[in-house]
Amino acid sequence: MKKPKYKRILLKISGEAMKGEREYGIDPEYVSYLAKEIESAHKTGTQIAIVVGGGNIFRGVAGSKRGMDRVTADYMGMLATIFNAMALQDALERLKITTRLQTAIEMKQIAETFIRRKALRHLEKGRVVILGGGTGLPFITTDTTAAMRGLELGCEAIFKATKVDGVYDDDPLKNVNAKKFTTLTLDHAFQNDKIKIMDKSAISLCRANNIHIIVFKLNQKGNFKKSVMGEKIGTTIC
Repeated sequence: MKKPKYKRILLKISGEAMKGEREYGIDPEYVSYLAKEIESAHKTGTQIAIVVGGGNIFRGVAGSKRGMDRVTADYMGMLATIFNAMALQDALERLKITTRLQTAIEMKQIAETFIRRKALRHLEKGRVVILGGGTGLPFITTDTTAAMRGLELGCEAIFKATKVDGVYDDDPLKNVNAKKFTTLTLDHAFQNDKIKIMDKSAISLCRANNIHIIVFKLNQKGNFKKSVMGEKIGTTIC
């Protein structure tokens, strides 16, 4: 069997993805689809850590724009990511994949507290590690959390799952003439405001530490596994 290109990666899934075709909340059928895609990639032998957003339930920035205290709103957003992380853990374990849920906010009854050495040990044992609760600090997005955790855990690349099949010079859902990039530099991604892959803090961390970002379409079956194996799927930013 062909070996995967990456030994250890971090997968970033937006909260929006967890709602599937619903307007809000969690779509169990779509989460089951996600779990099968992760299972397929996991079977290659690649070690997988996952950071999930919470925008399908509550987004801190949106709450603060409506008059909520920003810190309170951000903590609520962190709790929303834990809802999603638990749903994904359940779907994976129904496929008999051993997982560990770690959270940046202590909640002993449902998850381990994030401890880097523990997370590394779980990955080395072939467990999928799901990381909920962001960094446990307000004002930090889950994109930046993904970059930080990816660096902490020695991941070779961050896989950003999206609705489109890569990075374009404009929104392909609005502009049919938008040009797709096969490869990009982290410098270009950081400097070009039209390229909205991850927030600037996340890209800056990846750029400073030379960690690749692979942007791929989540809704195309098999894409995640193909990307992990090194096939040219989506856009590679390096």
